Amino acid sequence: MLVHSKSGKWATWGVFFVLFLPLFALPLLVIVAASFATNWSGAFPSGVTGSHYSAATSGDSLAALTTSLVTAVTASVLALLVGGWAALAAASLKKGGRRAMDALFMLPVAVPSVVVGLAVLVAFSKPPMLLNGTRWIVIIAHTILVTAFAYQSVSAAIVRLDPVYEQAAASLGARPAYVLWKVKLPLLLPSLNAAAGLCFALSMGELSATMMLYPPDWMPLPVQIYATTDRGSLFTGSAIAVVLMAATLIVLLAVSRIRTKASYR
Repeated sequence: MLVHSKSGKWATWGVFFVLFLPLFALPLLVIVAASFATNWSGAFPSGVTGSHYSAATSGDSLAALTTSLVTAVTASVLALLVGGWAALAAASLKKGGRRAMDALFMLPVAVPSVVVGLAVLVAFSKPPMLLNGTRWIVIIAHTILVTAFAYQSVSAAIVRLDPVYEQAAASLGARPAYVLWKVKLPLLLPSLNAAAGLCFALSMGELSATMMLYPPDWMPLPVQIYATTDRGSLFTGSAIAVVLMAATLIVLLAVSRIRTKASYR
């Protein structure tokens, strides 16, 4: 920590807990409490039940969880391929070219996601790319929304790379493709894993663009949560939200473990 005095550290921790608890932890704890409640009167829930989780882990909710996982994994892989490759290509461009690439890939983040959803809907609703009503239009929208974060993560990692490794490999006669696969990409692996985790988490929670695009047989879990709470089933919707948070955290912890091992290679 940057604060070295004992009183300063206690003050820093105090400010942290004062800000963290009401802004971040408390809303999540409320959702967890609501997922076990039968009634909510006053400031605290009354009644405890686990029946909401039966609905949250079966039937339509389980199918929606599977849909979200497949969508998030596919979108993350595509985002890493497109964003990572674009970042590698941008690193070899001049300053003006890099700025143009940065602007191109950050554009979907600069506009509301519902605008991206509308753009995808218009673009893929007529031949020859008629994807409206299929799962692929949802996956494409998620890929567009998260590719910017993969591009930025890999770009920042490339800037931090020490060029000595590449120069040493090239001086020993290694071809550019060999240098890329055997030297550069292994050095970028921790950043690629971090970008994958970020893309996955963002895709799992995406709602605005998804609401405009999803077909009836491909409903992600955030849409299921919205539909459940909109029907008045607040406690069941809270249980589904807890399942969404748990699934996302499990995958992120797995990615973090991989990233830790990769950093020691």
